[in-house]
Amino acid sequence: MGLSFALELDSPPDLPYDEARADALITVTAESAAGSVPRVPSAEILVMDRSLSMSGRKLDEAKHALCAAVDTLRDGTLLAIVAGNHRAEVIFPSTGGLAPVDARTREEAKLRVIGQLPEGGTAIGRWLDRARALFASVDTPGTVCHAVLYTDGKDEHETPEQLGDVLTSCVDRFTCDARGLGDEWRYTDLLRIAEALHGTAEAVVTVSHLTEDLTRLVRDAQRIVVPRVYLALRPNSRFRLAFVRQIRPAEAELTARQQLDGWTHVPLGSWPPDTRQYQVSLRFDPGTLPVDEVLRAARVTLHAEFPDGTRRPCSETAAMTVRRRSTPGFGIARSADLTRVENERELGMAMRACADARLRGDLDGADRELRLAVGLAESLRDTTRLRLLRAVADAGPDGRLRLRRDVTRGQMLGIGVDSTKTVSRRADPYDPPLPDPGPPRACPLCGTASASSEAAFCEACGHRLDEAGPAGGPVDAL
Repeated sequence: MGLSFALELDSPPDLPYDEARADALITVTAESAAGSVPRVPSAEILVMDRSLSMSGRKLDEAKHALCAAVDTLRDGTLLAIVAGNHRAEVIFPSTGGLAPVDARTREEAKLRVIGQLPEGGTAIGRWLDRARALFASVDTPGTVCHAVLYTDGKDEHETPEQLGDVLTSCVDRFTCDARGLGDEWRYTDLLRIAEALHGTAEAVVTVSHLTEDLTRLVRDAQRIVVPRVYLALRPNSRFRLAFVRQIRPAEAELTARQQLDGWTHVPLGSWPPDTRQYQVSLRFDPGTLPVDEVLRAARVTLHAEFPDGTRRPCSETAAMTVRRRSTPGFGIARSADLTRVENERELGMAMRACADARLRGDLDGADRELRLAVGLAESLRDTTRLRLLRAVADAGPDGRLRLRRDVTRGQMLGIGVDSTKTVSRRADPYDPPLPDPGPPRACPLCGTASASSEAAFCEACGHRLDEAGPAGGPVDAL
């Protein structure tokens, strides 16, 4: 298969008497089985935005970037290029489908890119749906299917529900990296694409940087060895799966589920040699568990698509165990690693709340969320996100931290799209012990109980917990 997979499961075994959830952190490591990364069949689709808003220098830079990406592809890679506006047109190859890359087809592809003119609006879902149909024509087992998409505008010629339906149809078909060019796009659209299709999302505010970014993405895609990997879970009958969430290197809700032979398979995307971490959360009725008895809550393993196209196990099976104690939550230590994960998620939500407030013109709200985000980043020692936040902050007349009044829309889009990126740092064993968390907070909007009494946002719906009722709910960025 080219990669060897290892699964490490970390879950606090002891649960308070009245606890109704059990969580585990799962670290998956993939290493080259032969010491070097093998080459596998690959298919690449480049999706270019040619809407009217791309007129002028932006489209010229984008054409240069796509031509450089075509030159970066290995010979033999299957290639297609989709030009998108409110429609999606396959501009290469002219015969439809995908064509293997060689000296002749490279030149043909670049000529087709250079000849594009800006027109029309933006319907990203149609672009992705065309990519899905093209990838469906690939019949070689074990082919890695990867797409790169950039856009400079808002997804205005389709509804969010239509985009969501397309993303659902594309899940487990291909992976996609998404880029926002300039400062008129919606960061939420890019995060939805990256989350559903196991890619990355970033802002390219300076259009001349697009060439470097796209060529890097194509090079990285050529390191992918295994086209599809799945986290397979089999909970005990007394437990139900609440959620699976990727937490490193970026946060993503993994909502797709496949049922196979009594196991729940959660797609994890395609894999190069890499390490990623996930959080699994189970729910149960405390009264159904005996006291002071170790129980297996779930079995966990990995499956992968092998070169012959079959899906088979690719790691050992681990057991997630729990023990219900005879005491309530007091006196049972919280997991330092799970607490860090919860705080990292809070940081990302605060960053998005700050970006949303600024994008809709609420400066006071943006200042408040900025101070919360900076405090969380400092306590987590998350220097990457702290640097992003301090770049848009200064001291107000009262000496308190606030958002800079000259901050650009592009910078705030960057704050929003980079909010999900996490750092690889486990809790330090020498950190001071965590205080008693106290009772959880209930969300006034959806009723979900928080994992911590100190939570600022609802884990389920994102509502700020110190705001009452639906009127205080989150507002989408404009």
